[in-house]
Amino acid sequence: MSRAVCPGSFDPMTLGHLDIFRRAARLFDELVITVVVNPNKQGMFAIDERIALIEENVADLPGVTVESWTGLLVDYARERGAQAIVKGLRNSTDFDYEQPMASMNAHLTGVETAFLCTDPRYAYVSSSLVKEVAKLGGDITALIPANVAAALQAKLA
Repeated sequence: MSRAVCPGSFDPMTLGHLDIFRRAARLFDELVITVVVNPNKQGMFAIDERIALIEENVADLPGVTVESWTGLLVDYARERGAQAIVKGLRNSTDFDYEQPMASMNAHLTGVETAFLCTDPRYAYVSSSLVKEVAKLGGDITALIPANVAAALQAKLA
Protein backbone atom coordinates (compact mmCIF):
# COMPACT_ATOMS: atom_id res chain seq x y z
CA MET A 1 0.00 0.00 0.00
CA SER A 2 1.40 3.41 -0.94
CA ARG A 3 1.10 6.23 1.54
CA ALA A 4 1.98 9.91 1.19
CA VAL A 5 1.74 12.96 3.37
CA CYS A 6 0.76 16.36 2.01
CA PRO A 7 1.95 19.01 4.48
CA GLY A 8 1.16 22.67 4.81
CA SER A 9 -0.22 25.34 7.08
CA PHE A 10 -3.46 25.63 5.06
CA ASP A 11 -4.40 28.91 6.76
CA PRO A 12 -6.78 28.94 4.97
CA MET A 13 -7.05 26.09 2.47
CA THR A 14 -7.46 27.30 -1.11
CA LEU A 15 -8.86 25.71 -4.25
CA GLY A 16 -5.25 25.23 -5.32
CA HIS A 17 -4.66 23.09 -2.22
CA LEU A 18 -7.85 21.15 -2.88
CA ASP A 19 -6.75 20.47 -6.46
CA ILE A 20 -3.42 19.05 -5.20
CA PHE A 21 -5.24 16.92 -2.58
CA ARG A 22 -7.58 15.44 -5.20
CA ARG A 23 -4.79 14.69 -7.66
CA ALA A 24 -2.50 13.20 -4.99
CA ALA A 25 -5.35 11.02 -3.74
CA ARG A 26 -5.48 9.39 -7.18
CA LEU A 27 -1.75 8.62 -7.06
CA PHE A 28 -1.53 7.01 -3.60
CA ASP A 29 -3.60 4.43 -1.75
CA GLU A 30 -3.53 6.63 1.34
CA LEU A 31 -2.98 10.37 1.61
CA VAL A 32 -2.55 12.10 4.95
CA ILE A 33 -3.08 15.83 4.68
CA THR A 34 -0.89 17.17 7.46
CA VAL A 35 -1.54 20.55 9.01
CA VAL A 36 1.94 21.41 10.18
CA VAL A 37 1.98 23.39 13.41
CA ASN A 38 4.53 26.15 13.75
CA PRO A 39 4.53 27.18 17.42
CA ASN A 40 6.24 30.46 16.45
CA LYS A 41 3.36 31.57 14.24
CA GLN A 42 -0.20 32.54 15.12
CA GLY A 43 -2.55 31.63 12.30
CA MET A 44 -5.92 33.16 11.54
CA PHE A 45 -7.56 29.77 12.01
CA ALA A 46 -6.89 27.42 14.91
CA ILE A 47 -5.46 24.03 13.97
CA ASP A 48 -8.74 22.25 14.75
CA GLU A 49 -10.62 24.72 12.54
CA ARG A 50 -8.24 24.12 9.64
CA ILE A 51 -8.59 20.36 10.01
CA ALA A 52 -12.40 20.57 10.07
CA LEU A 53 -12.51 22.81 6.98
CA ILE A 54 -10.21 20.49 5.06
CA GLU A 55 -12.07 17.35 6.17
CA GLU A 56 -15.34 18.78 4.89
CA ASN A 57 -13.79 19.30 1.45
CA VAL A 58 -12.10 15.89 1.15
CA ALA A 59 -14.83 13.74 2.70
CA ASP A 60 -15.57 12.22 -0.71
CA LEU A 61 -11.97 11.09 -1.28
CA PRO A 62 -11.29 7.49 -0.24
CA GLY A 63 -8.09 6.92 1.69
CA VAL A 64 -7.66 10.58 2.66
CA THR A 65 -7.30 11.65 6.28
CA VAL A 66 -6.35 14.95 7.91
CA GLU A 67 -4.06 15.26 10.92
CA SER A 68 -1.75 17.80 12.53
CA TRP A 69 1.92 17.59 13.44
CA THR A 70 4.46 19.64 15.35
CA GLY A 71 8.12 18.93 14.62
CA LEU A 72 10.20 17.70 11.72
CA LEU A 73 8.02 16.59 8.84
CA VAL A 74 10.34 13.70 8.03
CA ASP A 75 9.84 12.31 11.55
CA TYR A 76 6.10 12.39 10.95
CA ALA A 77 6.48 10.77 7.52
CA ARG A 78 8.63 8.02 9.00
CA GLU A 79 6.18 7.42 11.89
CA ARG A 80 3.28 7.19 9.43
CA GLY A 81 5.18 4.86 7.10
CA ALA A 82 4.92 7.29 4.19
CA GLN A 83 6.84 6.62 1.02
CA ALA A 84 6.40 10.18 -0.24
CA ILE A 85 5.80 13.78 0.69
CA VAL A 86 3.54 15.59 -1.79
CA LYS A 87 4.14 19.26 -2.44
CA GLY A 88 2.30 21.53 -4.86
CA LEU A 89 4.37 23.94 -6.93
CA ARG A 90 2.94 27.16 -8.32
CA ASN A 91 6.11 28.44 -9.95
CA SER A 92 9.89 28.27 -10.05
CA THR A 93 10.14 30.24 -6.80
CA ASP A 94 8.24 27.44 -5.04
CA PHE A 95 10.58 24.89 -6.63
CA ASP A 96 13.69 26.80 -5.52
CA TYR A 97 12.33 26.84 -1.96
CA GLU A 98 11.14 23.22 -1.87
CA GLN A 99 13.97 21.43 -3.69
CA PRO A 100 16.63 21.75 -0.95
CA MET A 101 14.10 20.58 1.66
CA ALA A 102 13.20 17.61 -0.52
CA SER A 103 16.86 16.68 -0.83
CA MET A 104 17.40 17.02 2.92
CA ASN A 105 14.31 14.94 3.68
CA ALA A 106 15.52 12.19 1.35
CA HIS A 107 18.96 12.34 2.93
CA LEU A 108 17.58 12.12 6.48
CA THR A 109 15.00 9.37 5.94
CA GLY A 110 14.90 8.18 2.36
CA VAL A 111 11.39 9.60 1.97
CA GLU A 112 10.98 11.02 -1.52
CA THR A 113 9.14 14.21 -2.41
CA ALA A 114 6.63 14.20 -5.26
CA PHE A 115 6.08 17.62 -6.79
CA LEU A 116 2.74 18.32 -8.45
CA CYS A 117 2.45 21.42 -10.62
CA THR A 118 -0.56 23.51 -9.78
CA ASP A 119 -3.47 23.95 -12.09
CA PRO A 120 -2.74 27.22 -13.94
CA ARG A 121 -6.06 28.63 -12.68
CA TYR A 122 -4.56 28.72 -9.17
CA ALA A 123 -0.93 29.61 -9.93
CA TYR A 124 -1.26 33.04 -8.34
CA VAL A 125 -3.31 31.95 -5.31
CA SER A 126 -1.76 31.76 -1.84
CA SER A 127 -3.34 31.64 1.60
CA SER A 128 -1.69 34.91 2.59
CA LEU A 129 -2.91 36.67 -0.55
CA VAL A 130 -6.44 35.35 -0.02
CA LYS A 131 -6.44 36.69 3.56
CA GLU A 132 -5.12 40.07 2.43
CA VAL A 133 -7.74 40.45 -0.30
CA ALA A 134 -10.52 39.35 2.07
CA LYS A 135 -9.38 41.81 4.78
CA LEU A 136 -9.62 44.61 2.21
CA GLY A 137 -13.12 43.58 1.16
CA GLY A 138 -12.23 41.86 -2.11
CA ASP A 139 -14.11 38.91 -3.56
CA ILE A 140 -12.27 35.66 -2.77
CA THR A 141 -15.12 33.25 -3.56
CA ALA A 142 -13.44 31.92 -6.72
CA LEU A 143 -10.23 31.16 -4.79
CA ILE A 144 -11.38 29.09 -1.80
CA PRO A 145 -14.09 26.52 -1.09
CA ALA A 146 -17.47 27.90 0.04
CA ASN A 147 -17.13 26.63 3.62
CA VAL A 148 -13.71 28.26 3.91
CA ALA A 149 -15.05 31.54 2.49
CA ALA A 150 -17.86 31.53 5.08
CA ALA A 151 -15.42 30.79 7.91
CA LEU A 152 -13.04 33.50 6.71
CA GLN A 153 -15.82 36.08 6.48
CA ALA A 154 -16.93 35.14 10.01
CA LYS A 155 -13.37 35.66 11.29
CA LEU A 156 -13.21 39.09 9.68
CA ALA A 157 -16.66 40.22 10.88
